[in-house]
Amino acid sequence: MYKLLFNGLLILSLSACKSYKYGVEESTEKSNLTIGAVKSKIVKNETTQEEILKLFGTPNLVSKNKSNREVWSYNKMSVENRAGSTDFFSGQRASQSTSSKSFDFIITFDEEDIVKDYSVVSTAY
Repeated sequence: MYKLLFNGLLILSLSACKSYKYGVEESTEKSNLTIGAVKSKIVKNETTQEEILKLFGTPNLVSKNKSNREVWSYNKMSVENRAGSTDFFSGQRASQSTSSKSFDFIITFDEEDIVKDYSVVSTAY
């Protein structure tokens, strides 16, 4: 009886020690959308829409500017929650911090669907 009770408490204790990640679910796929990839692979007046699609996939937004040129926008955002210490007996968290990162990539094409200009904005807060 005591052995059964001890084993039950041991299993319960070990299952309570699991580590959980709170916050935004992250994709297991790595994104090719980075400042390095943009700067090393995009050449103004040379790179085509087809090449952009192969490199970065479908844009988040497609629009036209004042000059009636097509503009593609890509946005990548991530949020990371870091847990502080946890009280073993109550299971309550003592502290927590959050950081966010945003990456915006905007491309303007000419009338022949070739990159005319682009901009990259990366922020962390």
